[in-house]
Parts: sequence; C-alpha cells; structure tokens
Amino acid sequence: MIFTPVELAGAWVIEPERLQDERGFFARTFCQREFEAKGMKPQIAQCNISFNHRKGTVRGMHYQEPSGEAKLVRCTRGAVYDVIIDLRPGSPTYRKHFGVVLSEENRCMLYIPELFAHGFQTMEENTEVFYQMSEFYIPDNAKGVRWDDPAFAIQWPCDISVISERDRTYPNFSP
Repeated sequence: MIFTPVELAGAWVIEPERLQDERGFFARTFCQREFEAKGMKPQIAQCNISFNHRKGTVRGMHYQEPSGEAKLVRCTRGAVYDVIIDLRPGSPTYRKHFGVVLSEENRCMLYIPELFAHGFQTMEENTEVFYQMSEFYIPDNAKGVRWDDPAFAIQWPCDISVISERDRTYPNFSP
C-alpha cells in the first residue's frame, strides 16, 4: 500500500499497490501492522455500505462523540468527493477540511482519524461506498455539522440533488 499523508494531522490517502500480470492485478487494502506503524487505529468493529442512486447526493458531515471512531472509506462503484473536517480541539489542523476524489477507477481509500467529521458527495449515478469503522455505531453519540457551514466553506463539486433532513438541518458549528 502507498500511504500519503494529507494536510490534516493523522489523516491519510491510501492507494493499493498493484501487483499486475496477465490475469489482472492483486493488491492489499489493509494490514494491521502497516496501519499501526503509521499511527493509525487498525481495529475494525463494524463495516457498512452506502449505496446512492443519484449524482449530487450528499451524506454528512457525521462524527461520534465522545466515542470517536476511526474510519477507512473506499468507493467501490462510481465516484465520490470525500470530505473530512478536523474537530479535535488543540489539533494544529483544528476546523480545517480536506477533500479527495475516491472512485472505483483510482481504488484509493481515505483513513479518517477519530473526532473528524466525514461526508461525501456522489459524482456519478449509482455510487457505492464501503466503510470500515474502529468502533460500533452508538446512536446517542451520533453528531454532525452542516454540509454548508460557513465555518468550513467546503466547495462541493456538483449541485446538491439529494440530502437528508437530518444532514440539511444540523446546526452551525460552535466550538
């Protein structure tokens, strides 16, 4: 795997290192030892799939607190613009965001540390995203910030076609 740190402390884009031959290729997408060596939390408690019919669908910006969860996110069908926001008080990148295109074509993954808000916008119809989480989902700990909160000024690549009532009505961020 090829690990590329991003400008938010503790977050990484991970590209599978392809071993190719006449059959196609083989690539590892997870290794506990390599993740630990980079300071990542390699525990997997839960895996989920998000399927989205329409281009322009926004899901996010979600996080859990106080039981933060690290996530490893990969787009297995279609493409998404994946966005994270560092919500860790005291972090050198606190309140900053980062976005990257994850797609079935590039097969890249995004490692998201605990106490980062996470969301994405689909860039194609019928897009599917696969999540690995370090902690179990706890409904009472589920929180979010608005996708269009001026405190973060995220520039989404497409017009919004679908967004849930919950995601649309999260309050503005207040530290």
